[in-house]
Amino acid sequence: MNAIALPDESVVLDDTRRWLERAVIGLNLCPFAKAVHTKGQIHYAVSQARTPAELLADLRHALQDLVALDAQVRETSLLMAPFCLQEFLLFNDFLAQADQVLVDLRLDGVIQIAPFHPRFEFADAPSGDITHFTNRSPYPTLHLLRESSVARAVESFPEADMIYEKNLAAMKALGHAGWAQLKVGASWKNGG
Repeated sequence: MNAIALPDESVVLDDTRRWLERAVIGLNLCPFAKAVHTKGQIHYAVSQARTPAELLADLRHALQDLVALDAQVRETSLLMAPFCLQEFLLFNDFLAQADQVLVDLRLDGVIQIAPFHPRFEFADAPSGDITHFTNRSPYPTLHLLRESSVARAVESFPEADMIYEKNLAAMKALGHAGWAQLKVGASWKNGG
């Protein structure tokens, strides 16, 4: 049996930062990301979880760590799971369990979880549609956001309700070839 090469933590962190800088910030998919990135207020955590139960335990710790710190120190966290939930439908099903952790920790309404996945698909778009890439990341990723920060950002951003439509239009203009030129996938799959 051949051993599967797995990325080490530094590769996952580098890939995720490159995706954030080139796609999320570079394409302005999230107009709020640049400020927290520049201020160093994003925490990156790589889960070693191989099972959803292990990932839930890591999520619990990541949530507790986030709320234990002042937002000026840690505004938001990205929890990457390179060894778990590679199938998007399983990842999507897992999100209900992740939301239950918020409830269990009494963080519902305090923190929200935004999902990103290498095979992310919106239910209302065809399978190969470029618009899915607005939520595609190098690895299955849970973005932990403070509700108060989201509210402040939306309040300060004119036409925040138009971000989704703007992102879809940007992705359609970019196209698959343009996305590929960003080189924001998981580099270890390519011999990294």
